[in-house]
Amino acid sequence: MYVLNFYSPLFADQLRHGRKQATIRLGDKSHKYKKGHVVLVTLGMENNPREKIFEAVIDSVTVKKVYDLTPREIEMDNPEFRLLEDELRFLEQIYNRDISTEDLVTVVRFSAIIEKPQGIAESYGTSPGQLN
Repeated sequence: MYVLNFYSPLFADQLRHGRKQATIRLGDKSHKYKKGHVVLVTLGMENNPREKIFEAVIDSVTVKKVYDLTPREIEMDNPEFRLLEDELRFLEQIYNRDISTEDLVTVVRFSAIIEKPQGIAESYGTSPGQLN
């Protein structure tokens, strides 16, 4: 199983409440993450204990230049941002280097896997006892 790790504790609340539904990573990470993969979403620094937040399924993996990021992709990565300039500054802080709008990034969209979705029996027209 692959791990999708987040270093900043600022993301913990966003992840737990479903507000963060994507991550934008510098470079082409399409070799690492594939649509349909199940990943373990964790929080913590390298070489330290990490907190398991949830398991997730990768919904999509898109490689593009920074200047092609959409406001929706930026918002899914960080619900506080909408502007490309904000995302660019944020990426520069994370990677501790200058980043150009020409640099490649990978947008990884994911959905949390929950134990028992509410309303699933109703959506299939069966009672809970009928589901196997």
